Amino acid sequence: MAGRLQGKLALVTAAGQGIGRAIAERFAAEGARVIATDAAIDKLAGMDAVKTAALDVRSTDAVNAFAKAVTDEFGALDILANVAGYVHQGTVLECTEKDWDFSFDLNVKSMHRTIKAFLPAMLDSGRGSIINMSSGVSSIKGLPNRYVYGATKAAVIGLTKAVAADFITKGIRCNAICPGTIVSPSFEDRVVAVAQQTGKPLAEVRQNFVARQPMGRLGTAQEVAALAVFLASDEASYITGQPHLVDGGMAI
Repeated sequence: MAGRLQGKLALVTAAGQGIGRAIAERFAAEGARVIATDAAIDKLAGMDAVKTAALDVRSTDAVNAFAKAVTDEFGALDILANVAGYVHQGTVLECTEKDWDFSFDLNVKSMHRTIKAFLPAMLDSGRGSIINMSSGVSSIKGLPNRYVYGATKAAVIGLTKAVAADFITKGIRCNAICPGTIVSPSFEDRVVAVAQQTGKPLAEVRQNFVARQPMGRLGTAQEVAALAVFLASDEASYITGQPHLVDGGMAI
């Protein structure tokens, strides 16, 4: 079924690669007008079906200015997909103050910034679906060497529930997606990081990631995007404040 987001205006952060790009492209394929953003505009090359723009979600001033420009030109968002994030590798012993602050700023506070900036217009319009990217295996289950990452992604679920509760009577829905291990440039970066940390060959590290998957394979960005389309659509109009796992059964 096509056209599930026909006529809706969507904004996606971190849309230059991986899950963010898959979501932006799928939203557009379903009929949405999509604004795809990333910190580096060159990462958005080739996305012809969407409007692209550079956006540093770590800057409150940049987010506020961008939200005003978007609202003035296009009106209120119908869909806000917060995808920007960073995976820190290590336990509490390897997590510096800088690692902690950077991880929470990018993984959590960026969502606070975008929601606070775009929500007023959404409230004026009386509708909106906010989708925040959390993590299934780190926020729900817990994994070794994901100390601060797991903490941030658990915080995303709390943030999501708080927004949902505050605006449940105002036409605003807010949900979280909790992916498992997904094939993406970010995943390949983690493979390299683990290989460097452990001294193991890349192929062995990659296979170890696959071996821990109950389904015997990694997920795809397109599978996450399919869930995002559902949560963004009117089909999910009775769903809010929930973490939705797309993790191949890892949290069972």
